[in-house]
Amino acid sequence: MSIQLFKAKYEVEECLEEIRECLEVGWTGMGFKTVKFEDAWKKYTRLPFAYYTNSSTIGLYMAVDILKEEYGWGNEDEIITSPITFVSSNHAILKSNMKPVFADIDETMCLDPKSVREHITDKTRAVMYVGLGGNIGHYYEIVKLCEEYGLKLILDAAHMAGTRYKGEIPGNEAEVVVYSFQAVKNLPTADSGMICFKKGEFDEIVRKKCWLGINKDTYARTTNSGNYKWRYDVEYIGDKGHGNSIMASIGLVQLKYLDRDNAYRRQLSKWYRDRLSQYPDRIKLVSIEEGCESACHLFQICVDKRDELIMALNAAEIYPGVHYANNINYRMYEYAKGTCPYAEYVSEHTVSLPMNLYLTYEDIQKICDEIIKFVI
Repeated sequence: MSIQLFKAKYEVEECLEEIRECLEVGWTGMGFKTVKFEDAWKKYTRLPFAYYTNSSTIGLYMAVDILKEEYGWGNEDEIITSPITFVSSNHAILKSNMKPVFADIDETMCLDPKSVREHITDKTRAVMYVGLGGNIGHYYEIVKLCEEYGLKLILDAAHMAGTRYKGEIPGNEAEVVVYSFQAVKNLPTADSGMICFKKGEFDEIVRKKCWLGINKDTYARTTNSGNYKWRYDVEYIGDKGHGNSIMASIGLVQLKYLDRDNAYRRQLSKWYRDRLSQYPDRIKLVSIEEGCESACHLFQICVDKRDELIMALNAAEIYPGVHYANNINYRMYEYAKGTCPYAEYVSEHTVSLPMNLYLTYEDIQKICDEIIKFVI
């Protein structure tokens, strides 16, 4: 049987029961379950605010858009960001008519604080920090940098559902945290996300902007007696970015098992490390910051002849991935060519090994056997 990179594992019967309640009540849109999921997420993370979106991508865009508008940032003001991330992170900056400035990454696959400091200018307004693979990296050094220079911090936590540092979920230090619950993430739904602002007034704004700028959503306009209040105002030119109760139903169930599932991901990671760390000259492993209890969304290695290794694994019916191609190589970011040498190296040498919850110890050994056979 083939070994896949990702394969979501759902608590199917519990999910169906939650969804059934939506169908029986006749309410599948925003509200009802979305409100319940927001409350559950706040309790889980201890973040003060949470708004459920239809994707992490819209959450990232809203994060930059609202901070820019509320803090009076100008077009072409700069946000320092990572070149090794899914394009959603950097498109959010560009879509808001701001400039992504790329700092290099380090051995954790996250932003290198030294490189971030080198890229701060009088036009820098924020840092977009990506916790790649669920790793914390040198996040708290970036927090200190932002405090030192008066910069806002946006935490792209798409891979970080359940990540902890010294027992606590990070994010209270950031101006806004954005999570992903996309189909293959650690807390999977079909697709959705959560945006968690530090300030309540920004939480109020995102709720309007994600409902076309309307100041009362349909759930808020429905009373217990069934009367529908149709009068509302439109305060912003917004987007349709809210989540729905069907996806929230799945999220509510999966959240109950997130820590259990992440514990197994860490076990998978340990099995990989136990085998592959024996070949440090041939296989470079991603560093994990001391004190980080990673969500382990990814397990990445760097090797020579990465593409050839992927082909060899495919021949053994093992299907890894790559996270991610250097964003600087995309046409809209070409202005930064040559500025992030380690990111360029990683882009050409990294491979993400299978990390799905159906994997067994024997599966991991088979994958490692194929990798070791290739590199030696």
